[in-house]
Amino acid sequence: MPLSRSLSMTSLSGLLPAWEEDELPVEDLLLFEVAWEVTNKVGGIYTVIQTKAKITVDEWGENYYMMGPYFENNFKTQVEGCEPPNPLTDNLGDKPNVIGHFHEWQAGPGLILSRSRKIPMATVFTTHATLLGRYLCAGNADFYNNLDKFNIDKEAGERQIYHRYCLERAAVHCAHVFTTVSQITAVEANHMLHRKADVVTPNGLNVKKFSAMHEFQNLHSTSKARIQEFVRGHFYGHLDFNLEKTLFFFIAGRYEFSNKGADIFLESLSRLNYLLRVHRSDVTVVVFFIMPAQTNNFNVESLKGQAVRKQLWDTAHTVKEKFGKKLYDALLKGQIPDMNSILDRDDFTIMKRAIYATQRHSLPPVTTHNMLDDSKDPILSNVRRIGLFNSRNDRIKIIFHPEFLSSTSPLLPMDYEDFVRGCNLGVFPSYYEPWGYTPGECTVMGIPSVTTNLSGFGCFMEEHVSDPAAYGIYIVDRRFRSAEESCNQLTQFMFSFCQQSRRQRIIQRNRTERLSDLLDWRYLGRFYIHARHLALSRAFADKFKMDPMTEGFRYPRPYSVPPSPSASLHSTPHHSDVEDSDDEPYDEDEEAERDRLNIKAPFVFNTCFLSNSVRLSSVVLQMPRSSLF
Repeated sequence: MPLSRSLSMTSLSGLLPAWEEDELPVEDLLLFEVAWEVTNKVGGIYTVIQTKAKITVDEWGENYYMMGPYFENNFKTQVEGCEPPNPLTDNLGDKPNVIGHFHEWQAGPGLILSRSRKIPMATVFTTHATLLGRYLCAGNADFYNNLDKFNIDKEAGERQIYHRYCLERAAVHCAHVFTTVSQITAVEANHMLHRKADVVTPNGLNVKKFSAMHEFQNLHSTSKARIQEFVRGHFYGHLDFNLEKTLFFFIAGRYEFSNKGADIFLESLSRLNYLLRVHRSDVTVVVFFIMPAQTNNFNVESLKGQAVRKQLWDTAHTVKEKFGKKLYDALLKGQIPDMNSILDRDDFTIMKRAIYATQRHSLPPVTTHNMLDDSKDPILSNVRRIGLFNSRNDRIKIIFHPEFLSSTSPLLPMDYEDFVRGCNLGVFPSYYEPWGYTPGECTVMGIPSVTTNLSGFGCFMEEHVSDPAAYGIYIVDRRFRSAEESCNQLTQFMFSFCQQSRRQRIIQRNRTERLSDLLDWRYLGRFYIHARHLALSRAFADKFKMDPMTEGFRYPRPYSVPPSPSASLHSTPHHSDVEDSDDEPYDEDEEAERDRLNIKAPFVFNTCFLSNSVRLSSVVLQMPRSSLF
């Protein structure tokens, strides 16, 4: 396992603890963070470590080390090789104040061996999802209503993961401090691993704020235009719907059909299709499933669609050039040209050939790739069941892209971030989602999303925002409702979204983007700081003492509730002839001021080490409202 370090990071002035002269300097401490996903992207932990690196380096400087598996290609592309400035802990002499932070069961053996060999090190273990919990949910078990009823050892053995489960559980109990990424995972871990979490450490992001409020709106328009180009090619010959009245929904992530909520999403799309048709809506919804599966290549029909689109564009451009030159020459002579003669026979022949090329005798494909096991694929099997095959009469069109997005793709040449910016709604109705980075990424880009109260992200937003739906965070209740009720709720959320006017969607995107500061590591990083300091106080009790943590997350809900765009929705589908009406009053400054009152700021740990009194204090403060906006 190689050693990799992050260097040359600027500090966040005023955001991290100030070290006074009589305090223990950070140079006397070392922090090691160990995970299988250090420079090795498998899932969301990679994003946690990558995005958190900046604020951690701001605090620890060159005393922060990350350890992960050595893969030659990853090392060449993501790591700058260098020799460590010090031989790890030798220079610390008789004061080896070391913190080891281990993520997930793969890193568990390092923690277990460190404790069994009595290495003087404070240890933190973070579980991002319990092994058995993920397996049980994938097996369609009524997981959350039966947490106290499972025979843990038996269930792990039957799924042939008992050895991994034992590693995970041993690491949890060996650690000085045990953390989970959400409260819902803390409840799960208490039953699955038999230890209560000491600290909940929510996942953050590096939030890049733009100089102008409307810049992210412009990015949305630009990316949306690129998605529209792809749709023009994919649906050639069947492009009988108005792209200006088309909304783009998407779901993305690991291909865990039930855990990620793809099952309830597809059923809800079937019901949404019925509602849009019954109400004779002119809105079309194109839904993308971005989930990697086993394929052998792009399918021919998908590639042909993009080739036809390009051919039509080239034809139109050629005719336009000839038309423009003849029109220009006529105007120079002071004449208005005869529009019937400005295009010659060759031009009409070229256009007729182009139109003939768009003739199609089959429906646009549901999937963009050739699937290795088409008949047993869960998404395709359910598409067949609900009968959404991209026919002309359907208002819901489905595109399954079983591969992660890339700007080098010959089919949909867009990076994931650009694709998300171009969509209108991200839908993530997960049943098992310890945190949920996908809706978080939507939020910081100003894109509304659907999540659930079984995801860490959904619970976090319910706690901090008085009316999440008004800010583009639609939370489906999958914990206290039946599957049928949850499906109906999701259907209604999407139907209401389809009824919004363009102006309402713009207003809502502004509101969604304002929530992004709640997810910034500058604030959420405090929970990791607290976990590390708690570990030091437990591992080296003779050196470090810590005051009990004051409870946070217990602010009363604000008395004022922001108006929701849904309050002004039309009882019937809203058509485009009045879509851009200015009858709806909107004051950006007034909206921002209302949001300051309704978004609850995360609390902050103002933590310091005192070398003389060897004391660690942790005080909970509320960030000033002005710092959020």
